[in-house]
Amino acid sequence: MAHTVPVAEADVARAAVALRQDRPSWYVWSFLASTICAVLGVSWDISWHMSIGRDTFWSPPHLLIYTSGLLAGLTAAWVILGATFQRDTSPRLSSVRIWGFQGPLGAFVAAWGALAMLTSAPFDNWWHNAYGLDTKILSPPHLVLAFGLFAIRLGALLVSVSEMNRASGLLRQQLTGVVLLLGGTVMGIAVGTFLELLSRNFMHSARFYLVLACTAPVVLASIRQVTGHPWAATIVAGVFSSFQLALLWILPLFPAEPKLGPVYWPVTHFIPAPFPVLVVVPAVAADLLRRRFPDASWRYALLAGPLFVFTLLAVQWPFADFLNSPHARNWIFGAHYFPYFLSPVTDLARGLYTQVETSNVQFIFRMFLAVACASLSTRLGLAWGSWLSRLRR
Repeated sequence: MAHTVPVAEADVARAAVALRQDRPSWYVWSFLASTICAVLGVSWDISWHMSIGRDTFWSPPHLLIYTSGLLAGLTAAWVILGATFQRDTSPRLSSVRIWGFQGPLGAFVAAWGALAMLTSAPFDNWWHNAYGLDTKILSPPHLVLAFGLFAIRLGALLVSVSEMNRASGLLRQQLTGVVLLLGGTVMGIAVGTFLELLSRNFMHSARFYLVLACTAPVVLASIRQVTGHPWAATIVAGVFSSFQLALLWILPLFPAEPKLGPVYWPVTHFIPAPFPVLVVVPAVAADLLRRRFPDASWRYALLAGPLFVFTLLAVQWPFADFLNSPHARNWIFGAHYFPYFLSPVTDLARGLYTQVETSNVQFIFRMFLAVACASLSTRLGLAWGSWLSRLRR
């Protein structure tokens, strides 16, 4: 069980003074680099599976993903071991103690994430050898990997937030920027885990909005709460969307061809992930609403939930019609990109909507459930953000 190291108020003051530097600590950048490697590696790996197939465990995107885990693990180990055994006691003033070791809480979380990632590697390799080609994102080894990826991003966020809370002036502004960037990557793993449920043939289903209501608001609300930035939710959603758009436009520039069959589409280049969900619009609405309710209250959450769902519904529903039309089949929107293994008779390939709900009653019930989940998710995000704003270790 973790507990904070007891220190006197004078020691805390010395720790705050020790942080008066002109740039974030080196390990903040190291964890950020690990997170960006993970984002690029996972997106590249998904594209690799859709364009080439799983040919070898030692594919370049796999190596980039596990390089991310290795970098995070080594960074966490260096920070923890340094705080535990070095003679200089100042790092311990901003540390927690777990199993006799000391270090920032985020470093321990990142270490656990790296361990989960590296554990998932042989598990994933065995899974494919035992069950053959796997085109599913939500397979058991991928869930272990997703947990590790999330823990690394969470650890990087905790380290950056704790340092931000102990900083002031220009240094705090720099760390706020890092936190906003990391918030976008955390949102990416939260939403991206359910990518299979968010394709455009599901965009006229209530389940689509229910999934987003359970995942996006908690990240948007928490980052806004901890940074205090008036446009935090917009920036986080913008970072999330910008990563996806950049990969949508860059990956098809590189050649690729399938190595497995059956091949239903003549793939000659990398197939990217689809155009991002327009979550930036409800994020802007949330920032505007928050100006009216500066306190983290249930009143704000109860209003923010319906605002998120209905704002997203207002823009995503007609945009889905556009994505399913011939006008979106270009390099900007990427509606003409299909994985080589996608059967031409599927709803996605034919530009049709898959009927998820069996009746209008079920659709309406799930939409009301999405509103309730968005409010609850927002309130949880506010509570988590309030806790993060008090994090110093």
